[in-house]
Amino acid sequence: MKNVSSRLFGLAVLIISLSSCEGYLGDKTDLSFIELPQQNFREVAYVPVQPILNQFASPTDVIAGFDELIYVVDNGSQEVIALDQSGREVGRRFIQGAKTMAQDRQLDLLVIGSITDSNNITRSCIYRLDLSTSLGYGLRFAVFTDTITHPFYFKSSSISSDQDVSLNNIAVLSDNSFYVTRTGPRTTPTRDDAILFFDNTGKFITPLEITDSRGAVFPDFFKDPVGITSLVKPPQIGVDNRGDFIFTSVDPNGVLKVQYIEKLESVDGIAYTPKTNFSADTTLASSFINDPFKFDRPVDVEFTGDGTNYIFVIDAEKDSLYQFTANGLEGVEPPAASGETKFIKTSFGGTGIGASKFNGPTAVAYNNKVLYIADTGNGRLLRFKLTLDIR
Repeated sequence: MKNVSSRLFGLAVLIISLSSCEGYLGDKTDLSFIELPQQNFREVAYVPVQPILNQFASPTDVIAGFDELIYVVDNGSQEVIALDQSGREVGRRFIQGAKTMAQDRQLDLLVIGSITDSNNITRSCIYRLDLSTSLGYGLRFAVFTDTITHPFYFKSSSISSDQDVSLNNIAVLSDNSFYVTRTGPRTTPTRDDAILFFDNTGKFITPLEITDSRGAVFPDFFKDPVGITSLVKPPQIGVDNRGDFIFTSVDPNGVLKVQYIEKLESVDGIAYTPKTNFSADTTLASSFINDPFKFDRPVDVEFTGDGTNYIFVIDAEKDSLYQFTANGLEGVEPPAASGETKFIKTSFGGTGIGASKFNGPTAVAYNNKVLYIADTGNGRLLRFKLTLDIR
């Protein structure tokens, strides 16, 4: 197991050294082309950043890395592609079945893909790639150091239905342990639908159980969990050690399909409990993250790590992006000069091929006040900037 403290020191040194290497991290996102209107509350919105990045076949995930790079999973070509923040490609790597990923604070990539055994049985798995080797840093130098295969992380034999079980998304915690969303057809003897906890070496620990405010335990709480995010995000201004997470469910019967789960520690042990104190104050906002049946098919969720603490949700059925505050208000705080008191809705989307439209989007990322959306059906990566953040 790698020493976390030494790796974090190495991370800082590596990022500084990469930043000094001409052409590696590249330029920041170019916003010079955007012509801003005279700012008022009606013009607070996300505007597209050009050019649209359309070199992908079927991008199914995008993340902002702790190494200041942007990573895209192209499921169509089964590749992970690294971009600098200007959108310039700096590396790519084939990974069988690649569909989603995360980067931990050691700068290792954890990629959910698939693996086929000698009996031609294909199962969901997690590949770990060490990006920093003696030959250099980046995807072209990366080496595979681990493969966590379903179901062998928790048992020594399998049945045929294990092929139908899917590992979906990963959320990394401050100590490099991580959560994984899993879905599948079985409800007995063990429910496939679950959120799994792995330690920082990739060792499976347990499926999470949810405890309500009265102390009742629900081992089958999660139904069709897909998207997940922790609160540990770049640029790590202050690393959150709580272990809380937000997950999305695509359960067609779900009332609340995006939920915040708090990790609570006490003398009685650890409990995971749904957060219930989200705001519903209609004097502050017109809509909220906990509105019943707010979402149709939320497939991804992102938390911002720059102190703004926004929550972004991608709804693939509605072809839309939603933005919420940490306490559940939809939108952003209005400019003081506007005279408005309610938060301004900045959610947007709709089906189409325009620069602010989507076709089955599957992922959202956020870095340096730029929003990245994997517009899967249109085969492109879209970038957006809030008008309030441009000036």
